[in-house]
Amino acid sequence: MSDARLSVFKTYKLYVGGKFPRSESGRVYEVTDSKGKWLANAPLSSRKDARDAVVAARKAFGAWSGATAYNRGQILYRIAEMLEGRRDQYVAEVADAEGLSKSKASLQVDAAIDRWVWYAGWTDKIAQVVGGGNPVAGPFFNLSSPEPTGVVAVLAPQESSFLGLVSVVAPVIATGNTAVVIASEKSPLPALSLGEVLATSDLPGGVVNVLSGRTAEIAAPLAAHQDVNAIDLAGADEALAKELEIAAADNLKRVLRPQPVDDWSATPGTERLTAFLETKTVWHPTGSLGASGSSY
Repeated sequence: MSDARLSVFKTYKLYVGGKFPRSESGRVYEVTDSKGKWLANAPLSSRKDARDAVVAARKAFGAWSGATAYNRGQILYRIAEMLEGRRDQYVAEVADAEGLSKSKASLQVDAAIDRWVWYAGWTDKIAQVVGGGNPVAGPFFNLSSPEPTGVVAVLAPQESSFLGLVSVVAPVIATGNTAVVIASEKSPLPALSLGEVLATSDLPGGVVNVLSGRTAEIAAPLAAHQDVNAIDLAGADEALAKELEIAAADNLKRVLRPQPVDDWSATPGTERLTAFLETKTVWHPTGSLGASGSSY
């Protein structure tokens, strides 16, 4: 009996609504490594896939935004735990995707895992940073608190296929938004594999939806979609970003313009956490104030 066996090649699929569909168009495109060697066929998402992802994200928004910040933090930490257990797989995928040595890819994956932990820790703290009581002239309590914007379309960075991806997705969901993510066009495989971890990490289906394909083709309907509340243009070039920003203005989407990032492993700060938060301010009377003070 021969020891030779056929390799079982991985079939990469989209991650939409907690499930793994193929593109409704049936299209795929070849993904190659930095030397042009074939790695896999990735789904070539269509406009219909983008619309389906928005429907899934909107359906998931109510429960996810209504969950406690502490619970969201637990789930993000669980994602980090599961990535740690599959670390070798992601090191290999990132090395192939970005043409890195195993040691450099390991640093990228470790930083991505740590990034999930970073944002898990911020879920129940960001409200204290950007919210609080406001001094007003009158017998009122005036309180400001952050609330998630809604459904956010995210164009993942093109060059940093995993660490950059995590750095733009984690803060969006940490603050209670749901996301439709367009993976790096050239290197989508780490992002598609991330869907497998998200699906088994207690993250409700639809909170993160991952599409692969031509960035411009998928981003155009998302920027114009009336049920998308915000868009992160991290993975868009200057010309595409301008086009998408014009389309996004139709329903007054919040737009995060592309910002040059020299080192995705640097401490991220809170800028991306606050990028897709709205501030709700509530006024409440304190009651009549007399010589003895408040009626409370």
